[in-house]
Amino acid sequence: MASYDDDLDYEGDHDDEDGEDSLESQVWALLMLINPGDEDAARQQFAAWREIVEEEGDHDPVRIVGRVIDWRAGFEVDEDDTRGLVDAINQLAARWNIAIDWDGDPDDDEFHEDVDGPELFSRAFDQLNPHGYTLWAREAEDEVYAGWITQSRDDEAMRVVATDLGINLRLGSQVT
Repeated sequence: MASYDDDLDYEGDHDDEDGEDSLESQVWALLMLINPGDEDAARQQFAAWREIVEEEGDHDPVRIVGRVIDWRAGFEVDEDDTRGLVDAINQLAARWNIAIDWDGDPDDDEFHEDVDGPELFSRAFDQLNPHGYTLWAREAEDEVYAGWITQSRDDEAMRVVATDLGINLRLGSQVT
């Protein structure tokens, strides 16, 4: 993965000729939203994103974002992998010293027999929200759950950035 480079322009003027935000500025805005309070992480992920786009092209920029943020600022897990979903959300919430109460023991096999992804998303959403954070689910490949966490005060900005990038996004409480 690329490391931080002082010569990269992260927040500079990335507008195109029509004055619309460029893809780079939209990706930068997304990375800042999903790394609340951690601009260094956003810079590292942005540099990695740029490197991959340079090598592979930007045919699917959101897929590339998913690769550079995976288990650092977002997640993608198989829809049948409830353990992976719990682990991913726990790891992201731990960035702010928040422990999710899963209403059961996620280390217990029986716990995972009785829950599914939408229920876990809903529980985590309800646990994060009082702390000022929002769990989001984004559309990914079939049979995959994907998402990230932002500060709740940035919910509208997240919706705007998601729309600009063509990301189908839902609140964690709305996963079906």
